[in-house]
Amino acid sequence: MSYETHEHDVLIIGAGGAGLRAAVEAASNNLSVGVVSKSLLGKAHTVMAEGGIAAAMANVDPKDSWQTHFCDTMKGGKFLNNWRMAQLHAQEAPDRIRELEDWGALFDRTPDGEILQRAFGGHTYKRLCHVGDRTGLEMIRTLQDKGVHSGIDVYMELTIFRLFKDGGKIAGAIGYWRKNGEFVVFKVKAIVLATGGGGKAYQITSNSWECTGDGHSLAYEAGAELIDMEFFQFHPTGMVWPPGVRGLLVTEGVRGEGGLLRNNKNERFMQRYDPQRMELSTRDMVSRSIYTEVKEGRGSPHGGVFLDISHLPAERVKKKLPSMYHQFKDLADVDITKEPMEVGPTAHYMMGGVRVDADTGASTISGLFACGEVSGGMHGANRLGGNSLSDLVVFGRRAGAGAAEYARKLAFFPTVDKNELEKAAKDMEAPFQRSGDEDPYQIHRELQESMQGLVGIFRTEGDLKKGISKIEELKQRAAKVAIKGKREYNPGWHLVGDLKSMLTVSEAVAKAALARKESRGAHSRLDYPNLDEKFGKLNVVVSQKNGEMNISTSPVPEMPEELKNLLAENK
Repeated sequence: MSYETHEHDVLIIGAGGAGLRAAVEAASNNLSVGVVSKSLLGKAHTVMAEGGIAAAMANVDPKDSWQTHFCDTMKGGKFLNNWRMAQLHAQEAPDRIRELEDWGALFDRTPDGEILQRAFGGHTYKRLCHVGDRTGLEMIRTLQDKGVHSGIDVYMELTIFRLFKDGGKIAGAIGYWRKNGEFVVFKVKAIVLATGGGGKAYQITSNSWECTGDGHSLAYEAGAELIDMEFFQFHPTGMVWPPGVRGLLVTEGVRGEGGLLRNNKNERFMQRYDPQRMELSTRDMVSRSIYTEVKEGRGSPHGGVFLDISHLPAERVKKKLPSMYHQFKDLADVDITKEPMEVGPTAHYMMGGVRVDADTGASTISGLFACGEVSGGMHGANRLGGNSLSDLVVFGRRAGAGAAEYARKLAFFPTVDKNELEKAAKDMEAPFQRSGDEDPYQIHRELQESMQGLVGIFRTEGDLKKGISKIEELKQRAAKVAIKGKREYNPGWHLVGDLKSMLTVSEAVAKAALARKESRGAHSRLDYPNLDEKFGKLNVVVSQKNGEMNISTSPVPEMPEELKNLLAENK
């Protein structure tokens, strides 16, 4: 069978901040670069990042430095971070900000014309460069413009569902156009995964429809290792009302600008959990605190708590948080300049992902690279707000450069095996050949309920085992799903592919969570409530072995003495 076929030195899968930055870098090496976007170019999930991008520019707090940013990141990640990634991130983030500015990004300014920075949880100093509460949108606008003018080829509304190897090296990928279902083959020298996370596996989530863990699943099936999958961040402030927008993100910028958290007794309850940092505690701590307040009967009418910024002048709120003002006014009929918001935890960000080399973004598979949320290691057990956007541009650039260097060294394109190609296409078409009444939407709902209830903010061995058993049942049912109609504009068929990815990600999260018998960062075990020194030196590793998901551990990379001393000085 013949397929529409394209050939690129480097193929980027994902067109968010990380993917576009990788594409710009790879294209600067005079290579042929393709970018695949599951959605429309410019509609990446990065635009949902609102509050700011973290970088030790020291424009507002002159004492700030990369060393302090590094220490904050390691402390926030409960010291499980890949130290080299945290170091590179802290050192290079300011240059990436200046680069974005050179390319046209318009950041808010201080009175003397410097880039303005605001406070965020877990950061010692005011460090978040921002554009009101639309920072991610401005970044994507800038990177999209730069990418298009760098000569990259963009394939929009196209989903990749299988990677191919030749003798252990990445050789290509197959996907389909979402509008007509026609298959497309890519022959490549290197692939960069930049597909974001998999939050749609949860019932209450800030993630958009594209975030189904595609890159995690593609890498896993290709034989790459995943690490830290047990660490799934629940952002403390998502909307809880009305039901149609439950989980929609409420930026940490609200708390950064002075927003106060209160329970139904009008108490600033963070006094009970983190009296020093209060509302600007780390996200894992604030999420657990809100969850506890609600569970103990001190929640708001719709199952959250109150976030109040109405004590600030109305014009300042509208200027600093324009999206939040309109979001609550338009969707919940709440004027945040006059009354509090109702908020609660929402599944937000995966700290775990593809194990990569810090300097190049190379995975454990030759020719396969990863950057952004799909990669693991940078954030350890918990990510600080604002570090995701700087992660995208620091490691997007490095992965793009790493992939370009790898591709330049290959004299010939690896070969995509025709039999594997045919099998992949038949597997994807199989739901049309089946009969039965298994419904992909029902399976998705049950997966979300199970992950929310059994693999959520607080976990126990019993719940995790129930969750894993449910995932296994859903995998078997998903393999029997029958789809009616044709491939053109068939969202049910699209969901079948997404379900496969979400089930893989969910299984990895649940099994890794079961293996980590301690509480650390975003992973809270009620049956193991304390830190365990032994687990503090281990990454939980997920890989495929004989067709089954294998869970093992590996030592956290040893930190050099000068960085150990730096952390000791910044306790």
